[in-house]
Amino acid sequence: METHLDAFYISGGRPLRGDFTVYSAKNSALYLILGALLTREPVVLREVPRLSDILAMCALLEHFGARTRWVGRDLHIEASSLVTTDAPFALVSPLRASFVAMGALLGRCGEAHISMPGGCAFGPRPVDRHIKAFRQLGVAFSEVKGDFHAQRSAPLSGRVVFDAPTVGGTQNIILASALGAERVIIENAALEPEIADLAEMLNAMGAKVAGAGTPTVVIDGVEALRGVTYRPLPDRIEAGTLMLAAAATRGRVTLEGVRADHLRAVTAKLEESGVEVLELAPDALVVDASGPLTPVDVTALEYPGVPTDLQAPFGAFLATVPGTSVVTDRVYPDRFTHVGELSRTGARLELRDRTLVIKGGVLHGAPMHAADIRAGGALIIAALAARGQSTITGVQYVRRGYEGLSGRLSALGAQIRLGAAPVAMNGTGTYGD
Repeated sequence: METHLDAFYISGGRPLRGDFTVYSAKNSALYLILGALLTREPVVLREVPRLSDILAMCALLEHFGARTRWVGRDLHIEASSLVTTDAPFALVSPLRASFVAMGALLGRCGEAHISMPGGCAFGPRPVDRHIKAFRQLGVAFSEVKGDFHAQRSAPLSGRVVFDAPTVGGTQNIILASALGAERVIIENAALEPEIADLAEMLNAMGAKVAGAGTPTVVIDGVEALRGVTYRPLPDRIEAGTLMLAAAATRGRVTLEGVRADHLRAVTAKLEESGVEVLELAPDALVVDASGPLTPVDVTALEYPGVPTDLQAPFGAFLATVPGTSVVTDRVYPDRFTHVGELSRTGARLELRDRTLVIKGGVLHGAPMHAADIRAGGALIIAALAARGQSTITGVQYVRRGYEGLSGRLSALGAQIRLGAAPVAMNGTGTYGD
């Protein structure tokens, strides 16, 4: 079992080659797990990645009174009776997605008491838009020192208008409205595929959710939902990370089990830089970076733009491309925790007013520490491309978003192993000033 004292040891400079099967999406599975709270019947989620975030969400469900168990890679959930609607800080602090339990509990029980969630520390991700949306539907809210209590006195009905699209906010309202509500309309809803995935599972359970994946979502509440067996959609962030790793190492990788239509923005930017991306089928594509590459500018946006979760991995790839590239994040403008660590490889980086200017070139192995999930993905990409040896600590963050990554990269020819982390001068097992 990996611990916070683990490290990746990578000998870089080798092109990745071979076939890589993409796992199902953590960023969808987390909310499908919460959807299981809306039925008393069993729910089976197929091929779920056994990541620390998933395990944390299972622990939260068990606190509510649900039962979870693994059968191979399938997650079985049974929530026939719940014993509490109180989610304490110790259980919600590991991940931001836990706040969306608010909607599931409101839908099932009519009330919820949840502490301010935690997650990766790369900038504020406020829940204000969630609370404002619930209040538009008549939900009573109170807050004391970061603990939120929500209660509805009648079935939800009405219209929610988000000031800006929010994935978690859209999912929260869908979960709160699917069961026992009248008609709820969401305007300026988030467009991410994970929204449509949640709606598809709920509809398979008997819900009536229309328009998910468009700016307007309409939910007509039903009296009860039944159980379901469902497989989450493929992980577009894992797929994008591997596409960028293949490009950074000048390799050729076939990705299988993907949704190519969910990766259009990533594909377009890679092709603009000179990487060849061939779509073999709707669920398979080839990334070939054996030709000459040129710098590009990348802006992370809401879907269907380049995902913010791939902003850091894109920066790592572009650090290997000669010339000047510019990376901007319009979703989380402060999401640049990787920059200082990436610069240890010799990458020439300058952060100007929340915009990263990259002058690409040859990278060299270095000790680095990941401070969040996608920063970890970025540092691994850089280490795979760099000449020489790299050591990456902060494995606990990587483990939240990528399952079995060292073994799967080794199958592509990477020289990477997981081992005990060296102890730095400060005795923390991490690197940094």
